[in-house]
Amino acid sequence: MNKKSSKFKRVWILHLFVLPGIVLLLLFKYIPLFGGIQMAFQDFKISVGFFGVQEFVGWDNFAYIFSLPDFGRIVWNTVYIAVWKLVLLLAVPIAITLILNEVRSLQYKKFLQTVIILPHFISWVLLAGVYKNFMSLDGFYNVIMRTLGIKEQLVFGDTDLYVNFVIFSDVLKEYGFSCIVYIAAIAGIDQEQYEAATIDGAGRFRMIFSITLPNITPIIVLMTVLSLGNVFNAGFEQIYNTYNSAVTERGQILDTLIYTMGMNSREYSLSAAMGLLKSTISAVLIAAAYYIAYKKANYVVF
Repeated sequence: MNKKSSKFKRVWILHLFVLPGIVLLLLFKYIPLFGGIQMAFQDFKISVGFFGVQEFVGWDNFAYIFSLPDFGRIVWNTVYIAVWKLVLLLAVPIAITLILNEVRSLQYKKFLQTVIILPHFISWVLLAGVYKNFMSLDGFYNVIMRTLGIKEQLVFGDTDLYVNFVIFSDVLKEYGFSCIVYIAAIAGIDQEQYEAATIDGAGRFRMIFSITLPNITPIIVLMTVLSLGNVFNAGFEQIYNTYNSAVTERGQILDTLIYTMGMNSREYSLSAAMGLLKSTISAVLIAAAYYIAYKKANYVVF
C-alpha cells in the first residue's frame, strides 16, 4: 500500500476539521473569481445580471484606467506606503523578538508577548476613532505638544504627517503577530547550540548573530516571500477609516479607488478590471520572490 494513502487513512478525521474552511474559501474566494474576471472585460450592467449577456469590450476598461489623470499618483501612493510597511514589518518584529528572547523572566516575557500582539486583534474601525480623538486639536497628543511649547500638529489634515501616521500606526498594530511567528521559530532552536557557545566563551551578541539569526533565516525568507505579494496592498481598512479630503493627494490608494468606482460610482467593470490588474501583479511578485528564494537560498516554501 502506498505510504501516503495509508497515512491519509490514519489521519482522515483531521481533514474534516479543515473542510469548513475549504468550503468557505471556495465559495467566497475562488468561485467569485470567474464572475470578476469576466466583468473586467465587459461593460457590466447590473440590470442584466450575472447570468445575462453582457457587452464584451475587451481591453477598453484597462485602457480607461491607465488614462485616468490621477492613476500614476495613486499607484505611487500605494507602492510608497506598502513598501515602507513591508520593510518595517520585517525589520521591527525581528529586532523586538531578539530583545524579547533575552528577557529571562518567563512571566514578564509572556506579559510582553500579550501586550504586543493585542493590537493585532483590534479592528481599524475602533482604532480609527481612538486615533482621531487622540490626535485632534483638543486631544491628548496636541495637549502634550502645547505643554512642551511645540506647534500643534493636524495629523489628519497634513498630507505628510498623515502618510507617516498610516505607516507607523499599522506597524504598531501588526508587528506583534510577526513577533509570535519568530518567537515560535526561536523556541525550536536546539538549546545545545547555545550551551556549546557559552562553553566557548561566546557572548549574547555573538550568539544572536551566529546562532539565533541563522536558525530563523528560513522563517525570515518565508515571511519576506509572502509579504511581497502585498506591495499593492497599502491597507484599505486603515485608510478608508482615517483619510479625508484634506489628505486625498497622498492618502488615496488603489483599494480606495476600486471601492469608490465600484460602490459609489457603480462602475463595476472598471472596479473589477483594476482589481484584476492589482491581483495579477501581486501574484507575479509572489512567484518571482519564491523563484529567487529557491535559486539563491535553496529555500522551498512548500
